[in-house]
Parts: sequence; structure tokens; C-alpha cells
Amino acid sequence: MHLVLRTVGERTTDLALDLAVQHIRPHRVHVVDDVRPFWRAVDLMLGIDHEGASHVVFLDADCLILENLRPFLDANDLAFVESYVHDPFRGRVPCGVHIIRTDVVERMRRTELRRDDVAWVLRPESTRLKLALDGIQDSVQYRGAHILHDHFQYYDHVFAKMALRELRSRTEASRPVFAAAVARWGQGPDYDVARVAVDHARVHVAEGTPGPDVQRYIERLPETALREVEAMKLPDRPALTRREVLRTGERVREMAGRRADRAKVFGLGLPRTGTRSLRAALHLLGYDVAHYPVDRASLNALARGDGRLPLLEYYDGLADVAAVPCFRELDALHRGAKFILTVRDKASWLASVEKDWPEDVAAGSPCGQDDAAHSAAQETRRFVREAVYGCRAFDARHLSRVYDKHVATVRAHFDDRPGDLLVLDVAGGEGWERLAPFLGASAPARPFPAERG
Repeated sequence: MHLVLRTVGERTTDLALDLAVQHIRPHRVHVVDDVRPFWRAVDLMLGIDHEGASHVVFLDADCLILENLRPFLDANDLAFVESYVHDPFRGRVPCGVHIIRTDVVERMRRTELRRDDVAWVLRPESTRLKLALDGIQDSVQYRGAHILHDHFQYYDHVFAKMALRELRSRTEASRPVFAAAVARWGQGPDYDVARVAVDHARVHVAEGTPGPDVQRYIERLPETALREVEAMKLPDRPALTRREVLRTGERVREMAGRRADRAKVFGLGLPRTGTRSLRAALHLLGYDVAHYPVDRASLNALARGDGRLPLLEYYDGLADVAAVPCFRELDALHRGAKFILTVRDKASWLASVEKDWPEDVAAGSPCGQDDAAHSAAQETRRFVREAVYGCRAFDARHLSRVYDKHVATVRAHFDDRPGDLLVLDVAGGEGWERLAPFLGASAPARPFPAERG
């Protein structure tokens, strides 16, 4: 296990490194120090030799890890896991700690991009990662951990981060989420700086600005932030101490109110019925569920049909088709578990499945060569498809019967236990008002996720 720390002089840099070494116990540590803009740092970190390591933990210096991650890291074989963290400006978000298998890091290194593209300019790391994961892992796996993100930062760093966040949030899905977060901001210097930064980005970078102009604004952000913050005449921050960090961490943990003995949650919807949206919603409620795992251990468990997926030791459940073939076994193994059957208008579902079908069965590695990871992922897809659909080629009449039978079978299994099953039509507009009460949770003050495959 290798650790790569990326820093541009954050106030938390030294503590972030100390806590990461304590809670990850890496075999090697690499530091990418003060490399700007971020795409240059990404190029540099992808050039590091990770020979002998199975995974690399890429850690931003604004992340403070407060729990032992080593048991999970030793057990994990997924290609990519993103960590949910606590952010004072956005709440529970996936950010700052990326666990990437070394074969995927190599794929990222080989990926060529158009460097005048706005998506690449704003997200140089995630754009490369998305391309590298194609054919290996269909869905990002998320897992929460006790990690503080963007707490205790210098004011000019807060300004730069929030200006960049405004630019990154200019999509149909992200805009209302960020707006809801801004509406919840409290009082104090950090939030004052953040509001000024958001307004600055909106004034100086109009929506639709070409990529090169956006890049120039981003490159000037450090100087812009210093100038704007100086004009606000804010008091200097005192020295940061480990005690202050730990005290804040305990307060955040108490606010989260997460119980270790909480019941598992399993999504039983067929693909294209809103399973990704359900996964995102469960994460926002504090449930760390896996979504379509394609690691070898999960495939072996699915083939056995006993429901004993090793990753359930570290996750709160499953939110996709992987739970479907063995949902009875999962129900027997996990007393008190909650099950959610996502449904959708059948004609709309069939049209979506037909559109997606060729992509799922495509052969060959998108990075120009087949490898073991790509082969394992394809094998998992074929197994699940045959176990759930009973066919390889798209057949509307057959799949229509499969859909009806699956919904009827799940309903019948829980017929005498209605409190354990929620039937949820995400595509039809159902969301927090049904999901949150079912799980005994409070609905977040943000729109229900609208994720697309």
C-alpha cells in the first residue's frame, strides 16, 4: 500500500500526513508539494513508480483521517473506492481520499485527453479516472470513514476552493445540490469568505466560458484569493493543534449519530430502475452501500449463491443487481435488514435497458489491451446478466416477463413483513418522503439524487 499526499501548503498538511501514516500504515509515502495548476499535479502523481503495491491511497492535504483504515484497505480488492468525508461547507460528500488499484493508476497514466476541454480543465483527475475504469468497474464504490475535509483551512484556500466549487457545480445535477449547501451555511469568517468566493466566480466566469479562459481564471485563483481575502481584513488564525482537530472530530461523530450495529440495507431493483440514485441517497443518509461490485471475491460469492459476500463486513449493504440473485439468503443472514425494491414504468424500463444493452456486452479493453481486471469484470457482468435476466441478447418479451416475475417474487417474499420492504419508484418522482421514514431517518435538506448510468 502506497500513500500519495497532494499539498499546496494547506494549513492541515503536517497533521494530515501524520494522521494518514498512523491510520493507513503505508509501505511508502510520496508527497506532491505545491504543484499548480492541479492538472500538473495529476501528471506528476501518475508518473510515480508504485511497483510492488496493490493499491495507492491518494490523499489531499485538507483531509484529516481519524480512524484506522488498514483493515478495510487490506481486505479491499475493488478497482476504485471513493471516501465519504465530513465537509463544513457541503456536509457528507465523497471527496479527498481516493483508493485506486495500481493497474487503474497505470491506465490513467496512458489515457490521452483534450486539454482544452472544460470537463478536463475542471476535473483533470476524475476525467482520467472515469476513462480508466471503463470496462473494469461500472460504478464508483463509495465508503464512509471518519475523515474531516476542509476544516481549519487558511482563508485564501477557502476562497480558492469555493470559487472552484462554484465552477464545478454548473451542471443540471450539481447546481441544485450546491445551492442547497450554500443555503445552509452559517455565520463566521469561513462562511463569509466562501460567499465572497462564490460571488466572485459568478461575476468573473460566466456560464459557457470557453475552456482556456476557465483555465486562466483557475491558474490565477491563488493570487486572486490572497487579494480578495486581504481586502476583507480578517483576523489571523491561531496555530492548529491536534487536540483541536480531535475535539472537532468527536463533535462531528456525535452529530452523525451512526451506530455500528445498524441493520443492513439492500436494494433489490433491476438495473435502470434508479439503483444509482438509491445508492447516492443511502450514502447521504449515512449508509455505505456497495454498488455492483466486480471484484473476484464478490463474483465467487455470487456463484456460490449463499449471500456471503466478504465486502459486507465493511459495507452497510448493496444497492444494485448483485443482491438480486441471493436476496433470500441475504434476508436469512442479516436479521432486521431493510430491503428496497426500485421499480419503473415497464415500457420506459425496457427502452432504457435496450439502449444500455450493447454497451454492457462490449468486448475488449478501452485502454487498448485486455487484462485480468477487464476479464474479471466482464465475467461478473455475464454471470449477473444470466442469473437475473436468463439471456445474453436483448429480448423485449422475455425481459418483460423477467421484470414482472422479479417484482412479484420480491413482493411475495415480504408479503407478511411489509415493514421490511419499500417499493420505490424513483423514476416516477418518489424520494425522500418515502425512503427517509422507511429507514427511520431525517431527509437531508437537498434534492433527492438523480443519478444516471
